Amino acid sequence: MTTLILGLLAFLGAHSVRIFADNWRDAQRKRLGEGAWKGIFSLFALAGFGLMVWGYGLARQQPVLLWAPPSGMRHLAGLLTLIAFVLLAAAYVPRNSIKSRLHHPMILGVKTWAFAHLLANGTLADLLLFGAFLAWAIVDFISARKRDRVAGMQYAPGTPARTAASVVAGVAAWAIFAFWLHGALIGVRPFG
Repeated sequence: MTTLILGLLAFLGAHSVRIFADNWRDAQRKRLGEGAWKGIFSLFALAGFGLMVWGYGLARQQPVLLWAPPSGMRHLAGLLTLIAFVLLAAAYVPRNSIKSRLHHPMILGVKTWAFAHLLANGTLADLLLFGAFLAWAIVDFISARKRDRVAGMQYAPGTPARTAASVVAGVAAWAIFAFWLHGALIGVRPFG
């Protein structure tokens, strides 16, 4: 579990600098330059991600069961992850109504993904991994909305075509991941 926890601290810690030390972050970007800052940030986050994946894999070899989720939770998790993928796609498709209304669909997608996995999994490693991501996403969303209010941020209105493109891209990515990649990469086939 130590490797998983270290990975979570490094990965989510790197992604929390803007939440807890935005002024420091801005000062470092100015001092180092945008490219150097992004390089250091990326290396730190990538190292954290690697530790997190490795630690989670190690923890899954000797799982500590905390609860046994009902089998129906897998289906609910499947639906929630579909929503998470649509939210993720909406973060990257410009001028869509999802982003226009929700403002930070990627963070909401992470929140939905983490919650879905907490419902369907009951080991200590799952609680640490997905619980940490859920807690981080809640705090990050609150922080991002506060920054928007302070900056007077206005989001461009969405168009029906761009919104439809977000939904189609999200559903397609979800289907590919849920039916093929999740089993190949994670070792778990959500739908049998």
